[in-house]
Amino acid sequence: MRRAKNREIYAYALGQHISMSAHKARRVIDQIRGRSYEETLMILELMPYRACYSIFKLVYSAAANASSNLGSTETNLIISKAEVNEGTTVKKLKPRARGRSYPIKRPSCHITIGVTDIFLEDEYENEIINRYPNRDYLTSFKKPRWTNTYTNMINENVYSSGGVWDKK
Repeated sequence: MRRAKNREIYAYALGQHISMSAHKARRVIDQIRGRSYEETLMILELMPYRACYSIFKLVYSAAANASSNLGSTETNLIISKAEVNEGTTVKKLKPRARGRSYPIKRPSCHITIGVTDIFLEDEYENEIINRYPNRDYLTSFKKPRWTNTYTNMINENVYSSGGVWDKK
């Protein structure tokens, strides 16, 4: 959780060792990232995937953590962080015909859902602006060097000697 003068503005719920592949869980997570809490619950109830149930429970738990720890209501919450990491893979051997065996892999994943209260985040940004009144904190960061440079990646001597097509 992130603190602003002894005040938390993020709450999260973590589900570990969920028995599904991380690729299948990411398919659902990508649809809910950045949406409001109520819209997320409606999306998860209507999607036909098996991953929706465990993600639904995690979103519900993260909202309960936000209401108890931050004192915020569900109407002000947005999904600020949603990530899926691969967990352990249980490997088994299934017996097959003629004494052979076939490997079976049972993947698992770790899902993290983070929610943010919109009003608490706005108050946090206002505190930072009031703390540094002489400079704009958004434009004080340096821009990357590569934004204004132009590089020419075209090699004009491709078809001449020593090029790609001259080799036999």
